[in-house]
Amino acid sequence: MLNTNGNYYVNRLRRRESFKRLINIGLSAICLFLEIALFAYMWQFHFQFQLVDPLQKIWYRGFLLENGIYSVILIFFSVTYGGMRLGYMKNTEIIFSQVFATLMADVLIYAELCMMARSVFPPDMFLLMVVLQIVAVIIYANIANKIYRTAFPPRELLLIHGDRPIADICKKFESRKDKYKITKCEHIRKGAAELCREILSDYQNGEITAVVIWDINEKDRNTILKFCYAQSIRVYVMPKISDVILVGSEELHVFDTPILLTREYSLSMEQRFIKRSIDVVCSLILLVITSPLMLLTALAIKLYDGGPVLYKQVRCTIGQREFYIMKFRSMRTDAEKDGVARLAQKNDDRITPIGKVIRKCRLDELPQLINILRGDMSFIGPRPERPEIIAQYTEVMPEFAFRMKVKAGLAGFAQVYGKYNTSPYDKLKLDLTYIENYSVWLDLKLMLLTLKVLFWPDSTEGVESEQVTAFKAEYDGRAEKDDN
Repeated sequence: MLNTNGNYYVNRLRRRESFKRLINIGLSAICLFLEIALFAYMWQFHFQFQLVDPLQKIWYRGFLLENGIYSVILIFFSVTYGGMRLGYMKNTEIIFSQVFATLMADVLIYAELCMMARSVFPPDMFLLMVVLQIVAVIIYANIANKIYRTAFPPRELLLIHGDRPIADICKKFESRKDKYKITKCEHIRKGAAELCREILSDYQNGEITAVVIWDINEKDRNTILKFCYAQSIRVYVMPKISDVILVGSEELHVFDTPILLTREYSLSMEQRFIKRSIDVVCSLILLVITSPLMLLTALAIKLYDGGPVLYKQVRCTIGQREFYIMKFRSMRTDAEKDGVARLAQKNDDRITPIGKVIRKCRLDELPQLINILRGDMSFIGPRPERPEIIAQYTEVMPEFAFRMKVKAGLAGFAQVYGKYNTSPYDKLKLDLTYIENYSVWLDLKLMLLTLKVLFWPDSTEGVESEQVTAFKAEYDGRAEKDDN
């Protein structure tokens, strides 16, 4: 149990967490206030005089209403895109997210101003406002992040692990040195009881502030987790596939003990109708809007090497049903002349100059709108894999087939929260999170987040040059020991 000094340290950490949340909200609110204030100023002295005559006479009520509308829109996009998650994301991600949220809000409000003016709204002052908002976001985010990082240094972590190599997980934490610092690593062979004593000692002495549990058997994991919970010590657990499935379970209270129900997976008739309706309507709209871009892309590919414009490839969708996915060709025509199915690698010389551009801008994916219209794919769902790659993954990790419980998607949970080179095991857990927590709102949210991902470079990062699939060397030839 905690001694007097230990209790003091725990209470101090709790107060620090409450204070951290308050600082986070306060700093984010100031940034939003600056942006809204800029809009309020522009409305008061410029925008309202460009509207039709009847709307120019609403004055104070119009000022409050329009600023209220703008505030709601800006806050919605800021929350959706993570612009208010100071301390959670990297500084560059915070700036990018808030700038993207600001642009989305400004596009909508500009459309509204055009309707109220009954013509194209004069863009000069509006563009000036947008530029000032972006400058304010960049300057303020850097200042706020510096204040936050000075007040709340990285958490010092104890990593408890099993036999699987820890280089990959350590690399992930090292990528966020502003937030985490692994100060100690201990193998589970040391014994759960001994590790619990070490955790308590290190925690009381201030050597660690949290524990990371990585790839250990369930018995020892439960022992350590319950111990840390009893002592109010923060724990980061990397979930296993069974954990992700349970997260999406339904809680029942039939008896005097909690029951978690995991059903046979299927969307309801209403969910299927709404999802399909969204797919058809959105794909038709996007086909019309992007048709000029598609035409220019097709011409560029054809003029470059005279080869085919489209690239058709067999992929798998729901129930492992095969279909031909369509993409604009971004590689040489002999990219897989050896017959081996492989993912794009970093600095892949098979990618043409035109291909590098369209892959970066995601223009190569546009023909898949036709796949969506045909019903082979949905807008949101696990990305479809090639049968050969699925065979390789399922040989090592049979659970990979769980991803095909739903229709494949143009974008999905793993694309929003992962990368192109995210490991198959982590992709599976991300996609299962989507499958087990499906809702129409989640689809809409992921569609909005996908717009942001399109412009974020990390999401298109290829696999290493020695990799054929997303499996890293340490995974090859060995099964994922998911439920040990």
